[in-house]
Amino acid sequence: MRRILTTSAILLGVICAAPTLAGAQGWTPTRPIKMICPFPAGGGTDQIARIVAKGLTDRLGQQVYVENRGGANGGLGAQEVMRAEPDGYTIGAISDSPMTVNPWMYDKLSYSPLKDFIAVARINHFPSLLVAHPSVPVKTVADLIKLAKEKPGTLNYSSGGVGNFSHLGLAVLAYKTGINIVHVPYRGVGPGTQAVVAGDVQLMYNNIATALPHVEAGKLTGLAVGGDQRFPALATVPTVAETVPGFDVTPWVGLFVPAKTPKEVVARLSKEVEALLKDPEVVKIFQTSMIKASYLDSEPFTKQIAKETDDWEKVIKALNIKAE
Repeated sequence: MRRILTTSAILLGVICAAPTLAGAQGWTPTRPIKMICPFPAGGGTDQIARIVAKGLTDRLGQQVYVENRGGANGGLGAQEVMRAEPDGYTIGAISDSPMTVNPWMYDKLSYSPLKDFIAVARINHFPSLLVAHPSVPVKTVADLIKLAKEKPGTLNYSSGGVGNFSHLGLAVLAYKTGINIVHVPYRGVGPGTQAVVAGDVQLMYNNIATALPHVEAGKLTGLAVGGDQRFPALATVPTVAETVPGFDVTPWVGLFVPAKTPKEVVARLSKEVEALLKDPEVVKIFQTSMIKASYLDSEPFTKQIAKETDDWEKVIKALNIKAE
C-alpha cells in the first residue's frame, strides 16, 4: 500500500509539474511562419534569410518560408513587417540600412525603427572590401586619398543604390577624409560589381564574398577591408581604419518582429537564432560564404541600432544624401 501511495504521489507530481515544464519552454508555433526579406532574391540579405528560415523550420517544427518584398532601400518590406499581427507568425530578416539609414534619407518614413519593431536578434555581419579597377594607380587607402585630393571629382564609384552599404562605405570614407569622389548608383550590388570590373567606374565598396573572386583573378585590386578588425581569411589586407581611424562600415542582418509581439515569442526566436549560429552546418556555410556570425540578443541589439541611427544622422545630413 505504501509503495502504491508513493508511486501515485510521484505520478501526481509529474502531472502537476507538466504545465510548469511546458511554460518554461515558452512559445511553440502551431502554423507556418512568414519571413519577409525586404530586398530581392539573390542578394546578401536574402541569402541570410533563407539560411535562417531553413534552420528555424527545423528547430521550431513549423515551416518558415521567405517572401521577398523589395523597394525603397528595404523600407517597403520593413513596413509590411510593422503592419503584421504581433503574434510571431510574421517576422523580418532586415539589414541595417532600413533601420538606421532610412530615417534620415526619407523625408516621410512610414515606420519608426525603434518604436514599431522589436529587434529580436542580430544574426551576422558581411565583411566588406574596398576595391579599385587595376587601371587606377593605387595599392592602398593612403594612395587613394592622395590621388583623390590631387584630382578631385575625377574618381567615381559604383554601388547597389542610394543608401546601400556599398554607397555609404565610400561616402563615409569621403566624409572622413575630405576627398571628392563621384557616386554612380546601380540597381543592385551585382550590376555595380560588373561596372567596376569592366572599368566603367574606378572604385567600389563591396562585400568580400562578391569582390574577392575578382581580386584573385586580377580583375580588381583589393585595398582594404571595412570592419574594425582584419578579416582572418585576408590577414595580410589592412583595414580602412588603419589609415582612417574610426572607420567601420559593416552591414548586418537581424531578425525583427512587430512591436507588441509577446515577450515569450521574442525570447524563443532569439534563443533559436543563437543556437542556429552554432550549428556546424551553418558555421560551414558562413565560412565558405565569407559571412561572420555575430549574434546579439534583443536588448544589446536594440542599443546598437539606437547608436548607429544617431551616427548615421550626422553623416546623412552632412552629405545631404536623399532617397532616389
